[in-house]
Amino acid sequence: MCGFAGILALDNAPVDRSALDRMGAVLTHRGPDDVGIYVSSDVGFVFRRLSILDVSDSGHQPMTSDDGQYVIVFNGEIYNFLELRSELESLGWRFTSTGDTEVLLAAYRQWGADCVSKFNGMWAFLIHDLRRGVVCGSRDRMGVKPLYRYRTDTHVYFASEIKAIRASGAYDRSLRWDKAAAFLLMGRADEVPDDRDTFYEGIEQVPPGTVFEMSIGGRVCERRFWSIPNSGQDVSGTSPPRHFSALFSDAVHLRLRSDVPVGVSMSGGLDSTSIMCVMAAALAKAGPGVQPQPVRAFCHLSQDFDESKYIAATLQHTGAELHPVEVDPVRMWDGLSSFLWHHDEPVHSTAAMVGYEVYRTAAAAGVKVVLGGQGADETAAGYPMYFRHYWRELASRGAWGRLTREISAYSRAHGLPARNLLRDTATWTLGSALRHSATYRSRAEIRNARRLLSNSWFTPEIKNQLTTPQEPPSSFKLRDALRWGVERAPLPLYLRVEDRNSMAHSVEARLPFMDYRLVEYLFSLPSGWKVRGELNKYVLREAMRDQIPSVVRHRVDKMGFPTSARRWFAGPLYEPMRDLLASRSTRERGLYDVPRIERDLERHAAGDVDVSSALFNVAQMEVIAGLDPARRIHGR
Repeated sequence: MCGFAGILALDNAPVDRSALDRMGAVLTHRGPDDVGIYVSSDVGFVFRRLSILDVSDSGHQPMTSDDGQYVIVFNGEIYNFLELRSELESLGWRFTSTGDTEVLLAAYRQWGADCVSKFNGMWAFLIHDLRRGVVCGSRDRMGVKPLYRYRTDTHVYFASEIKAIRASGAYDRSLRWDKAAAFLLMGRADEVPDDRDTFYEGIEQVPPGTVFEMSIGGRVCERRFWSIPNSGQDVSGTSPPRHFSALFSDAVHLRLRSDVPVGVSMSGGLDSTSIMCVMAAALAKAGPGVQPQPVRAFCHLSQDFDESKYIAATLQHTGAELHPVEVDPVRMWDGLSSFLWHHDEPVHSTAAMVGYEVYRTAAAAGVKVVLGGQGADETAAGYPMYFRHYWRELASRGAWGRLTREISAYSRAHGLPARNLLRDTATWTLGSALRHSATYRSRAEIRNARRLLSNSWFTPEIKNQLTTPQEPPSSFKLRDALRWGVERAPLPLYLRVEDRNSMAHSVEARLPFMDYRLVEYLFSLPSGWKVRGELNKYVLREAMRDQIPSVVRHRVDKMGFPTSARRWFAGPLYEPMRDLLASRSTRERGLYDVPRIERDLERHAAGDVDVSSALFNVAQMEVIAGLDPARRIHGR
């Protein structure tokens, strides 16, 4: 829900109310239902409200405590607010609203900044604590909700989106072209070493799982209040599927608490099907804070990727009302500038634009809350690459018999020769000592850099901006690969995309698999509960036994939100891409060898190569560079 911006004045500088007005105006899509502003001598907040809980005026923000000493702006949801409300009432607190913002504010007054450890939810908030003379802020454990900041000599600016900081009038810097180089040459967007960098110089994101206090003088104290557990737990004598099922069911139930209609983003895959089926059962019974309503599912149906049998089975199982999502590539292309205005930064693929259309369809149907399956692949080992990580873990332990059985089962299901998979795993394992050596890694980095710099699409000017990328650790353990996926790539990018896609259409996305209890439990389980034989996300499949259609539970292929980008760039997007490459701005940018790209576009249209991803990235970069008012390369 919602969006906000804030200004903290340093050294007795004034708070510019007109800057707050500009910042709030560009966040209207995040909160079209209400606007509020708060200005003191040192602090200013502006808030745009998307009414989800307590849609009355009692939920208006910025919200001020009854004693006038605390003022809050808050984006997100505290899903366990009813339970926290009861606990706080037992401690003597009284409430005048029925939503979660007043509960959050009372929790801060009761427990201080430590209150965040009690929250189950997604959030970014700022609290002006006048009693102590500080601004306290926080971002949820997984980073589902965004929070950015930018500091000048006289002010600190905060906002839910980068564009609000740029609209303040105080931002006079440019794109970070080292980030642009990593994106164009490597396809990397949000993967950064310290979880802070953005595509804009000086604008950083508050790291997930942190809470901070900033004094009126600008002094900052920031700490991490949550991180993924470092070691597993003993689960012997327990039933992981039963325990997971209970946690997952509760995660879905909590995310159904809403005073407005709730829907679900659907594919034919395991994750959204699991959410849908648990959701249907929960809505049939209702419960605390849950309104009885039909299940409304929003689903992209692609002519190139047929998931109809899985979708039909789930619709029959749940009785859900299907809202098909139509995707027109030409309309998507024409809307690319608007799409990237909402995102501020590049996305990973055209699949992100499909998600954008899903939320557009939900908004048109009057649905303001949509549940989605983001996070399951990164926490429960849903990507194909995780099989190899698991096999290497078994080989490193010398569990060759188990490894042979696992690979044999996988090869039968996927039609791949088991002998080759065993050989590759053994070779990788035997060469592990070499790969961990500093000499090998140094030489590998040099080879990788040379390969990237040999890319003929780009000029030396952008290639010279590329810094040495940090690679995932060469670890035998599946949990290390999963940790990288959650903390570094790809999940941070996917969460950012989900937030911007949904909020662009004034819809709130809720993600049950991002419940921190589920994440902690999955990281506590042995690898064999995530990958087993031909199946990934094994514990989820077992937990959903008899709860979802069998045809989905046993499905071994993965599509997600597939798009037809290869066909599009050879057909309806061929001419628009040619026009973009021929444009004066693209040719004068100095980043591309345009004739080389044009030749490869011709080869793509002829079916000789597939460069659709690279073409889309160039198109994105051109739009984003055009949105940057400075239009200059960092370091020129």
